[in-house]
Amino acid sequence: MRKIALISAPWPFYNRPSIQLGSLKAFLQDKIPELKVDALHLYLRIAESIGYERYQAISEKTWVAESLYAALLFPERSARIKTFLRRKGSKKPILKQTDCDALLSQLRKTSNTLLDTIDWSSYGLIGISVCLCQLTSSLYLIRGIKERFPEIPIVIGGSACAGELGRDILQTFKEIDFVVDGEGEPPLYELVRSMQANADMRTIAIPGLVSQHTKDDDSMPGAHHQIANLDELPIPDYDDYFALLKTFPPNKIFFPTLPMEISRGCWWNRKGGCAFCNLNLQWDGYRSKSEEKVVSEIDQLISRHQVLSLAFMDNLLPVKKSGKAFKSLQALGKDLTLFGEIRASTPFSTLETMRDAGMREVQIGIEALSTSLLNKMHKGTTAIENIEVMKHCEELGIANISNLILYFPGSDEQDVDETLRALDFVLPYYPLKTSRFWLGFESPVWKNPQKFAVNAVFNHPNYRILFPPEIHKNTRFMVQGYRGKLQEQKGLWKPVMTRVDEWKKSYSELLKGPLCRPILTYEDGKDFLIIRQRRYNAESLTHRLTGVSRKVYLFCRTRQSLPKILERFPQLKERQLRSFCAMMVEKRLMFVEEEQYLSLAIANKGLTSGHRRSRKGVKWMISNLKKAISRTK
Repeated sequence: MRKIALISAPWPFYNRPSIQLGSLKAFLQDKIPELKVDALHLYLRIAESIGYERYQAISEKTWVAESLYAALLFPERSARIKTFLRRKGSKKPILKQTDCDALLSQLRKTSNTLLDTIDWSSYGLIGISVCLCQLTSSLYLIRGIKERFPEIPIVIGGSACAGELGRDILQTFKEIDFVVDGEGEPPLYELVRSMQANADMRTIAIPGLVSQHTKDDDSMPGAHHQIANLDELPIPDYDDYFALLKTFPPNKIFFPTLPMEISRGCWWNRKGGCAFCNLNLQWDGYRSKSEEKVVSEIDQLISRHQVLSLAFMDNLLPVKKSGKAFKSLQALGKDLTLFGEIRASTPFSTLETMRDAGMREVQIGIEALSTSLLNKMHKGTTAIENIEVMKHCEELGIANISNLILYFPGSDEQDVDETLRALDFVLPYYPLKTSRFWLGFESPVWKNPQKFAVNAVFNHPNYRILFPPEIHKNTRFMVQGYRGKLQEQKGLWKPVMTRVDEWKKSYSELLKGPLCRPILTYEDGKDFLIIRQRRYNAESLTHRLTGVSRKVYLFCRTRQSLPKILERFPQLKERQLRSFCAMMVEKRLMFVEEEQYLSLAIANKGLTSGHRRSRKGVKWMISNLKKAISRTK
């Protein structure tokens, strides 16, 4: 065997190469130079076929994405699936306006053209990466390939088939020969080597690989067979993606975002992880690359492909290494545009270093603005900590596209009341996106449901619509359903949804105009401080602080405990300090939690460097907010 194919099916983001395919291809060709590996980003072909805007809208809706290929995969169920599809897509204007039958016809035509025109017979092995939103599309392609060339072995891997999920898929869909459980590089390499040696597929036993010949009662042969030192990985190979993009008409060519990784796994997961998270099933522990390796890879990739936009795919960027890595990235002197996922505990200095290196957009693990709820989620953070990092992002001009999880099992009136109170103080900052809790297979909530007031867990009911009864009955899926006072949760969190919608509208309106100035700012006169507080549908307010009041407010730019403030300003009596802070809290100029105080205004020296550098980011945020507001009407 001298040639294999690696496939990524719809619906990943179309404007990014698949990091799974890029990493696997680079690893295999580094280990086996004579092996030809084709990385087939078939999702990009589909995106070009149906239109990028429509494709993007589908990729953002899990059930819409999975239902489209389910209708093609199981045509006898198409009528029911199409009804479901129209309902799920009704809140996105472009999907609501799309003719469902025409879209399905186009998907079938383009997919079958790919199946008919690619020379599958030239491959000795086909590997498919299956992550969220890729299950039904991958199954459709697998079935099409096997119908045409039943002798070609197919191996799948990815987050949607990790652990027991993969075993179930393997047993249900006989067209699949192997499933990789965990990291893909070592098992896939050893599978290729075994096939090159003409090994009997029935006898192949590779750590991290399960086959159709694995007995039901067999334990997986050493799952999580992975690389200890990530610095040993070669640079991802995205050449096939860029070569495909060049074949498109001029009006369909764009500048992609390059996916990168500093680490695999999640360092917070070592402390138990978040209660709702199942993103680390395919990793065993946490590993990260050296700063030198990260910077070298980025420098080479952007030079090779001549793009400046990168997205870090890490579940959580490492705080300690990020500072050094981003300082080195800044030293490259290139105008990078970066995205990454960070923890709320990321200090201002690190955020500033990230911003100076090009970080324009972050997703922070905020999830809640109630400390009691954050404790239930095992987040290890507090509401005031989350508000502080939101403030820092606003001051630095970094777009904070984080989530506020609603309906978390076991949440109660205290959680909602704390959230509503906090929302009164965060109105000057970019609004969080409300996200309904969904139960992930093998997440801590799924493993210990009683602890989280969940009475039963099972496949999400929507899978009954997408799959025939025998498949639904015998296969466990990534998204799970549950019983646990869900209707009560919906009623409980309704005021929060209303308040967030109002937040989005007020933020959008207040940031209109050419300067896009922040909503709550201060200007320092050295012996006095002026705070400007813009309000929606009300007159703006201006406050002046002098003497020690000014010093206390500036000292609390990062959250400070009452004892620390008193220690810093011994001339103040506790009663005086409490009175001043209470006044600031009442005016929504400070936030207080457990006798910790945080000043909410951000520095405004004309137009801050952060907002100058991210004017386009601010316009993008406002555009997104307007779309979100229109969907709620």
